[in-house]
Amino acid sequence: MLLCDIGNTSFHFLDEEREYKEDVALFEPETIQEKVYFICVNQVVSEKLSSLENWIDLAAFIDMSKYYKTMGIDRIFAVEALSNAVVIDAGSAITVDIVKDEVFLGGFIYPGIGAMQKTYENISPALAYSFNFECDLDIMPKNSQDAISYGYLKTFYCEVMSHKMPVVLTGGDASKLKQIFQNAKIDTQLIFNSMKKIIKENEEKLC
Repeated sequence: MLLCDIGNTSFHFLDEEREYKEDVALFEPETIQEKVYFICVNQVVSEKLSSLENWIDLAAFIDMSKYYKTMGIDRIFAVEALSNAVVIDAGSAITVDIVKDEVFLGGFIYPGIGAMQKTYENISPALAYSFNFECDLDIMPKNSQDAISYGYLKTFYCEVMSHKMPVVLTGGDASKLKQIFQNAKIDTQLIFNSMKKIIKENEEKLC
């Protein structure tokens, strides 16, 4: 089974247990002859794939009435994978979504780690620090690095923990956030696991 999570810059494939990526600007999807199950946030790529019969868009098998119109399909699939959790996808932006008893309750979008570090640096070169994820969020900081770390992380941490639910981390910066959400579970294949779940639930339609 070949799965593909398509973003703005890459095709992220899972071929059984092997993961690999192809550049959106260079990869030609018509070169693949086998059936590919995919989700895609890239509108240009979606239009190109619509003419390829072996590329199956799994978004068609989701009840979109459960979500708001502009919600990204990657976020929707992350929610579809879980029953009761706060799911945090830590990428260039950090998305946080709440699902309880398999119902999407809502979510929010937070600046990604790299984006926020650049924001501080743009304010002043004196604030060009990397975040200290070992910063004690129970103590007011007394140095600049911890001050910006606390300012960014404390509000984020408190909002997530206020929901009193298990936390699931995914995305490229999941391991960094694991340092502050110490009881969280990291699931690097959350989207792919969700895709497998949707395929299994719709086996008859997909035959």
